[in-house]
Amino acid sequence: MMPTWVGQSIQHYVPEFIDFDNRERSAVLEAPIDLEASTAVETNTAVSNEEAARSHEDELVKLARQGDTRAFGELIQQNYNACLKRARWMIRNRSDAEDEVQNACWKAFQRLDQFRGEGTFSAWLSRIVENQCLMRIREERQLRFLHLDEPSESNIRIELVAQMMDPEDELGDHQLDKLLRTEISRIPPLLRNVMLLYDVDDLPMPEVAARLGLSVPAAKSRLMRARVEMRARLSKHCGLRGYGSLTRKAKYRRSAYARDN
Repeated sequence: MMPTWVGQSIQHYVPEFIDFDNRERSAVLEAPIDLEASTAVETNTAVSNEEAARSHEDELVKLARQGDTRAFGELIQQNYNACLKRARWMIRNRSDAEDEVQNACWKAFQRLDQFRGEGTFSAWLSRIVENQCLMRIREERQLRFLHLDEPSESNIRIELVAQMMDPEDELGDHQLDKLLRTEISRIPPLLRNVMLLYDVDDLPMPEVAARLGLSVPAAKSRLMRARVEMRARLSKHCGLRGYGSLTRKAKYRRSAYARDN
């Protein structure tokens, strides 16, 4: 026996909402779609977003010109990926591309006053990146490798100077180390301790002050007096070149060229 639903056979029961859905579906399919209005809305939204981004970029450039490094950092962060992609396309080496992007960012920071605002900052920065990459490519093309183990048609003999420290420089370093230790030991302990902790042990100033039981301004004052005292003591050992004479090393050319007869 067929089950019934309010006196009707389930087999012959057709819910009312099925007919309702069918009518709605037909209305939707037959309704016209205004493609021009939809496209206009999307275009207006894109233009509005572009204008807002350009306005924000101009504000960051204005702040960066006033010395705001955070604003310049935000400008670089917004354009870094695009610049790196462009550099990698030109150089084909990620490490070299990253180097040139960094160089370009530094040049942009140094020459920010040359940005006239006729175009976007991103386009200006991209041109600097391209110029950096082109200069690197040009330099690499001019490089010439000389293989020492291969015969050469030229009569040039190359002598390579060792990169190790020579005896004269070793003696100079030993004497300088001895001189510094002697003069530091002659500085009064009140000044010597703060200089040893900060300049030699490389401790931060708050920790230096805490170890000596001083306030940070007092520790800074003692450090300045200690450096003045040390400078005065070292000046007695300097020659005509000043303090540079203490650290001056013998300079040798990395390679010496001689023409065989």
